[in-house]
Amino acid sequence: MFDNGGNKYNFRPSIDKNNMAEVIRMPKMSDTMEEGVIAAWLVKEGDTIKSGDILAEVETDKATMELESYEDGILLHIGAKEQEAVPVDGVIAIIGKKGEDFQALLEGNTNVGGAKKEAPEDVPEVAVESDEDIDTSGINASLITMPKMSDTMTDGTIASWLMKVGDQVASGDILAEVETDKATMELEAYEDGTLLYIGAEEGAVVPVDGVIAIIGEKGAKFQLLLDAHKNKPTAEVNEVPKIIEAAPTVEAAPSTTPTQATVPISNDSSDGKRIKASPLARRLAKEKGYDLSSIVGSAENGRIVRRDVENYQPDTSTAIPAVTVPQVTGQEQFEDVPLSQMRKSIVKHLSDSKFTAPHFYVTMEINMDKSMEARKSLNEMSPVKISFNDLIIRATAAAIRQNPGVNVSYLGDKIRRNQHIHIGVAVAVDHGLLVPVVRFADNKSLSHIASEVKELAKMAVEKKLQPRDWEGSTFTISNLGMFGVDQFTAIINAPDACILAVGGIKATAVVKDGQLVAGNIMKVTLSCDHRAVDGAIAAAFLRTLKDILEDPIRILI
Repeated sequence: MFDNGGNKYNFRPSIDKNNMAEVIRMPKMSDTMEEGVIAAWLVKEGDTIKSGDILAEVETDKATMELESYEDGILLHIGAKEQEAVPVDGVIAIIGKKGEDFQALLEGNTNVGGAKKEAPEDVPEVAVESDEDIDTSGINASLITMPKMSDTMTDGTIASWLMKVGDQVASGDILAEVETDKATMELEAYEDGTLLYIGAEEGAVVPVDGVIAIIGEKGAKFQLLLDAHKNKPTAEVNEVPKIIEAAPTVEAAPSTTPTQATVPISNDSSDGKRIKASPLARRLAKEKGYDLSSIVGSAENGRIVRRDVENYQPDTSTAIPAVTVPQVTGQEQFEDVPLSQMRKSIVKHLSDSKFTAPHFYVTMEINMDKSMEARKSLNEMSPVKISFNDLIIRATAAAIRQNPGVNVSYLGDKIRRNQHIHIGVAVAVDHGLLVPVVRFADNKSLSHIASEVKELAKMAVEKKLQPRDWEGSTFTISNLGMFGVDQFTAIINAPDACILAVGGIKATAVVKDGQLVAGNIMKVTLSCDHRAVDGAIAAAFLRTLKDILEDPIRILI
């Protein structure tokens, strides 16, 4: 079966219903094909095979196909070596369960590898001959019928026609796209001629062995072919399906194993023309750095095969140099470090929060131009240096006072509305994180907050914090702006219902009074516990915080 690009042949192996193992046989893909050659095996006996894996590359008299597995299992047996010819219906391989006895399949199928299997004597040769004995021997045209490409396929749908009646057709041209029960394939012509007849319009369903089209000599009386096909005996239901069915006779299949037709795998040249080449030839050309359009094919219809690539003498002035990938070696190393008590606490606390509280996030951009000016002026008078984080803590406390709906905690069967404002400030320490608390932050000045935060951070780094220093927060701030982070989301620090994630201040272009001017933007993201806080409350809080930081004189009154 073909993919949408017509590049791959997915072969549905025949299944012995009395065994779990599956036999993969050589399919017959044209009227003239008698055998196929294993160009290359891509797996070996004992390998684990999954559905979709490419097993081998097989060269026939008209094309090269990639043999793809439809089943999972172990490759138990390879029936033919590389470069060995396998007759049509010969056993190529067997896939089954590990350790499964498949010898019975081989003993019952003597047509393995190069051993030729004789057709059963009780299967009569079937000729295309109607009750009226229609003579089609003088008609220089060929029927294209719907092939059976899997055990379950009963019909196919014409997805689209790429040619119309009267068009000249060359071997290798794509006639139409056909949808089956398992894939979409490109229907390719194997012969030159004129498209005399289209047997099904786009969207029409054609049963297996139904007439799709007729290609032949212009003016040929193809109606006799259609009449002969309609009167064809029903004994051909188990015939090996073909993309092109030649008149006047149809060859009986040596077995009832369904097979599929294939499309030559090809590349396009720089001028848009299709280049026919086997997968092995393409791979060799790529490895050697050859341009396929420069190689002349010696196979049928100019198809490039392995010998053409091996015998090609490139022009050294235009040859593409092969890329040599250096071998990189190293030793994988790691160290398992036991969790510290602090890390255990972080794991438990934040996991409980993240997987219990339904988080939602609201982000807003804040113009920090005036805050930067205010901080510069304040630091000229303040007894302690005020950081942007101190400014944000004070502004947050003021915004909480105006929007108390974010200063809450979810307690199972009730929501606690805190009247006091205790702001937790996340501080990074060696191998962990601590959240000391600035209590009654809305009642403290900027210089007071600055001094307290510095002292708490110092105590956190020196591991001198006491439980009361990190307990009791009603709202938390996590600031990664000093590390160059533009924006992030934080996990709520329970029992708080909200945490504010603060990014860095970034110089960027902003629109002011209809003009594009330079500005300094900071992004903040509020994480909220949806059990206690709704989106409108979160948005109102951020709007207030934005107004304060864009005009910080408000928190100085």
